[in-house]
Amino acid sequence: MSGPATPDAYFEAMYRDAPDPWRLAERWYERRKYDLTVAALPLPRYRRAFEPACSVGELTHRLARRCDSVLACDRVGSAVETARHRTRDLAHVEIRRMLLPEQWPEGSFDLIVLSEFLYYLHDTALDRLLELAVRSLEPDGTLVTVHWDHPVAEHLTTGAGIARRVAALPGLALLADHREEDFVLQIHQRTGPEGRRPSSVAAREGLV
Repeated sequence: MSGPATPDAYFEAMYRDAPDPWRLAERWYERRKYDLTVAALPLPRYRRAFEPACSVGELTHRLARRCDSVLACDRVGSAVETARHRTRDLAHVEIRRMLLPEQWPEGSFDLIVLSEFLYYLHDTALDRLLELAVRSLEPDGTLVTVHWDHPVAEHLTTGAGIARRVAALPGLALLADHREEDFVLQIHQRTGPEGRRPSSVAAREGLV
């Protein structure tokens, strides 16, 4: 199957009952995870970032502080409207309603953030989305994956399962692997010509 495993009706019902159904803006767990995600980015600044499944824009707002341009999207209309409202003062942030992987955006990115999203996809759609992400990532660009690592009825895999899938992709080098009981956060970087591994953060500043 090519599309998401979880039907639109599931998400529409979640957002119909509450504007922020996962309480992303309230829970310390979520706020800490977002802060760790942004802190793990290896570059101080990015040119163009893409954040699929942005929900109500909590992580989007944090990414905007580190990026010249951010394109974020979600499949649920009400989530898109909330994210647009929360980022209304950020002219360099664009929020779209998109269904992925079918509506992948044009152009390239030096940062792609896949957060709490991939476990909703069937294998075929997951493989296609990861292929598009790597293809869209500029040389030395950063790919972030961060996902809940407990079994959930609506999830087809876990954070650890996603980490295994990403590890099998060609053209990526693992820079950081942060694992807690609840989630897995990984940072990959697009390898250069002939598979050249990227320099570490310390090496780029001449420390090693």
